[in-house]
Amino acid sequence: MILVITPEMIFPEETDIINEMFQEGLDLLHIRKPWISRNEMIELISKIDETFHSQLVLHTHYDLGKEYQISRFHFREIDRQEEMYKSFVKENTISTSVHDITTYNTLDKEWEYAFISPFFPSISKKGYGLDSTIKEEIKHRNNPDVKLIALGGIDQDNIHEVFESGADGAALLGAVWESEEPLKVFRKCRNVLMS
Repeated sequence: MILVITPEMIFPEETDIINEMFQEGLDLLHIRKPWISRNEMIELISKIDETFHSQLVLHTHYDLGKEYQISRFHFREIDRQEEMYKSFVKENTISTSVHDITTYNTLDKEWEYAFISPFFPSISKKGYGLDSTIKEEIKHRNNPDVKLIALGGIDQDNIHEVFESGADGAALLGAVWESEEPLKVFRKCRNVLMS
């Protein structure tokens, strides 16, 4: 499974790139734009081809899910602790984020998957994850109910290591959006998995 997370700020031709990635087999797109208004979010979603709306995951403006037939929602660690996700569990698919395998192992099966980061040193946040041990920690995974999605520093050169380590998927962020050719990077990562 390959997921892409949007950049926090609006990116030039972002929705065109998103639609093309979906056409080329993108599994899920996480819309993580903490600073955009509800109206900007509406504008963004409406530029994404309707056939892909079921593959969108909202990180904010959850109420728009009903309007756009979006039933996937992502909750940060803090949201999980405050249990604000509880009302979403029924009839929706929920995901969350963790930063160590111990926390991941305690997640209940209501979560479809969890991002674990930083897997490799981050591409978009310079210096973040340089001393991360997550790749080693995965050996201690013992949660059979929740899929594990690696996030952080993943690109076409190391994506194979994510799956070799036992993760169920990879989330791309910096490799795609910090590139001159986001679509090409996505394609290369997907090709590594297909081969």
